[in-house]
Amino acid sequence: MPEAVKAYVRYVDAFNRVVGRGAMYMIFVMMGILLLSALSRGLLGISYIWVVEISQFLLTAYYILGGPYSVQLDGHVRMDVFYSRWSPKTRATVDAVTSFCVLFYLVVLLMGAISSTKYAIQYGQKNYSAWAPPLWPIKVVMTFGILLMLMQMLAVFFRDVAKARGESLE
Repeated sequence: MPEAVKAYVRYVDAFNRVVGRGAMYMIFVMMGILLLSALSRGLLGISYIWVVEISQFLLTAYYILGGPYSVQLDGHVRMDVFYSRWSPKTRATVDAVTSFCVLFYLVVLLMGAISSTKYAIQYGQKNYSAWAPPLWPIKVVMTFGILLMLMQMLAVFFRDVAKARGESLE
């Protein structure tokens, strides 16, 4: 494989590792917010209208930003009916084909995310709730996360093609 492809895979892996490990800690922020809400409601009788939505936004950011790191670690689920019986080269070939399909899906998803984010920013889109927060921040995070997933899947695709050809990117 060309040196540029090897460098791309190294840099994307390193970046997604940092973002993914950082995103892991968002679960504690979300837990803290939910604990604050439960304690304030139970002990003080104070209810916050923003707790559910901010928790939903944090959970969305958590799995959108952590997804590329999960793919990098090969932590996704596979149907292992035939896969375990195949040779490593056959697995890599099949993985490259399915990675290409996922790349197509992610490109379409990214186009929709960019359009939706532009709309949210341009028109000041707000959520239909009592709190009515602006939606552009979470849409920006989602668009960034989809871009990171697209970049990681391209790195996975390159890695699978190299493996199918009997090469290594390491």
